[in-house]
Amino acid sequence: MTEPLRLPAIEDLRDAATRIAPFAVRTPLLESAFLNERLGTRVLLKAEVLQRTGSFKFRGAYNTISRIDAKVYPGGVVACSSGNHAQGVAEAARLCGIPAVIVMPADAPAIKVARTKRSGAEVVHFDRFSEDREAIAAAIAKERGAQYVAPFDNFHVIAGQGTAGLELAEQAKAAGADLEAVFVPVSGGGLAAGVALAMAEAMPECRVHSVEPRGFDDYARSLKSGQRELNAPGAKSVLDSLLIHQPGELTFAINRDRLGAGVVVTDAQALAAVAFAFNELKLVVEPGGAAALAGLLSGEYKLSGKPVAVVLSGGNIDPDILADALAMDAA
Repeated sequence: MTEPLRLPAIEDLRDAATRIAPFAVRTPLLESAFLNERLGTRVLLKAEVLQRTGSFKFRGAYNTISRIDAKVYPGGVVACSSGNHAQGVAEAARLCGIPAVIVMPADAPAIKVARTKRSGAEVVHFDRFSEDREAIAAAIAKERGAQYVAPFDNFHVIAGQGTAGLELAEQAKAAGADLEAVFVPVSGGGLAAGVALAMAEAMPECRVHSVEPRGFDDYARSLKSGQRELNAPGAKSVLDSLLIHQPGELTFAINRDRLGAGVVVTDAQALAAVAFAFNELKLVVEPGGAAALAGLLSGEYKLSGKPVAVVLSGGNIDPDILADALAMDAA
């Protein structure tokens, strides 16, 4: 018989919040009168772009890496990432005084590669279209005696990401907003799972919705079918932080019965949201980090008029992509 999956609970999120508190930023929950007027409802924005390393990923990375026994894993940690998990793991490893190796796609944004190296990590590149990043990472971990830190399908990573949900719920209540929904950019589903656990405890009537790029809408399809669906090979998107081929096993076990319907956005809609965030919110947001905002701005989700929240999950954007988004908006 297969043993049941060990899934984090609200107590694990609270434990993670205590553990990461000395190093993580309690990011603000912002509100824009212009955005509210445009959409006809209150929209609260959880600005994880202001988190350490520029994305929510630091939360889960530190909650996980700070627990690693260096005597058991003298080679430190190994991770796979297109950039945000890479930076979170690299910085968490630096703070914990252990080495880190990050397997990154050869086409990862240069700014994400540079900042991963800046935190002291070694970067190993791979071809995302022909090579298996998990196999490469597993070989490195075995060779060096290192612990593999999954980007989303990890108990402590999910609990760490859930601390953003704990903060969001507390801040929304303080702002007098009884949220109907929270929109979260999704790749493997770790952030959505953590936020869903937090909201189920704090605001049980609130629904959490995944937002993904077209061509990588495995979560939206999986939620409909009730099983983990795969994306078709060869798809491409400018939302580089959301290009996972299938929901995680742990994350989907949490999300299957907790998430509302998934929302899908195009590259153009995501870039329009990047430009909106820059011009109107005065925030730098990467395409993947702006996906949830894109879903609202595009009308992909029909708002009822009740307050909603959006997680702006990351701000590590290549300057050329930002310039393209602003040029498209000005055209």
